[in-house]
Amino acid sequence: MAPKRPFQSDAALTAIAIGYKNPEASRIADEVMPRQTVPTEKFGWTEYPVEEAFNVPDARVGRKGRVNQLEFGGKTRTAEVEDFGLDAPVPFSDIRSAAAARKAGLSKHDPEGHAVEMISETVENIREVRVARTVHNAANYATGRKTTLSGSDQFSNYADSDPIGVIKTGLENVFIMPANTMVMGRKVWGKISSHPKIVNAVKGNLTSEGIVTRQQFLELFAGEGIKRLLIGDAFFNAAKPGQAANLQRAWGNHISLLHINKQVNTEGGGVTWGLTAEFGGKVAGRIEDPDIGLEGGYRIRRGERVKELIVAKDVGYFIQNAVAG
Repeated sequence: MAPKRPFQSDAALTAIAIGYKNPEASRIADEVMPRQTVPTEKFGWTEYPVEEAFNVPDARVGRKGRVNQLEFGGKTRTAEVEDFGLDAPVPFSDIRSAAAARKAGLSKHDPEGHAVEMISETVENIREVRVARTVHNAANYATGRKTTLSGSDQFSNYADSDPIGVIKTGLENVFIMPANTMVMGRKVWGKISSHPKIVNAVKGNLTSEGIVTRQQFLELFAGEGIKRLLIGDAFFNAAKPGQAANLQRAWGNHISLLHINKQVNTEGGGVTWGLTAEFGGKVAGRIEDPDIGLEGGYRIRRGERVKELIVAKDVGYFIQNAVAG
């Protein structure tokens, strides 16, 4: 049996290409863990003990006395970006066939451009899943800054749960820097946006039925410091190669309350729950490969060099299993 080709030209047919992929709006990885450029592949930053910023030593100075001295010490942290990339083989024969079809006005398909697009989609999906698993991981939050809900406490139980109380408790326990970003998966939002206590609070005790908008939800918690609501909608295929597709949501049934400062970088300092170190930006190109098909072809490559970092666990709070699975 002849191998399947990504591009087939048929002069008698007008093809409608159907491509399922995550819309750009469904991905929130770059908003949750913003990219910050680093100058080298290996980089470092300094973590200062929290007590040093809040010490209250005796600062009085006698008329002829010596001024007390403070010595600040920091702990050097180092990291290294990781390479993420994929290749897609495109035979020269496909490139020629596509060019001929375009010239004849039969197609607009560009096999190389299509390969870059599909690799980009896959690399972005991989990052979305990686960031979701980082953000919704209890180990990435300090002791005392996380809780796990179960049974009637979960927000999917409209009769007994108290989402406002749980979220406010979480916000009160974010250390020093107030949480300004709330992150949740689509299933959580679907439940919490119609929760009677949320609807009642937004509607001014007029009704407990209906649904609140994102803006109304943000306004409800604006006084607590929340400025952004990020809802993860992306899907990914959890099946192993060769198995039937098993599409799952990248973002689970949890809520993260985070202080995210987009201005923080590894050199200038500052406080943020997490960020993404990026070296060199996104790359794409072609590599000639004589072993593709009979005549050879190009390996189309797309990748990036990044490292997701948890910078300050204390400025986040994690609500695990906010809704039932």
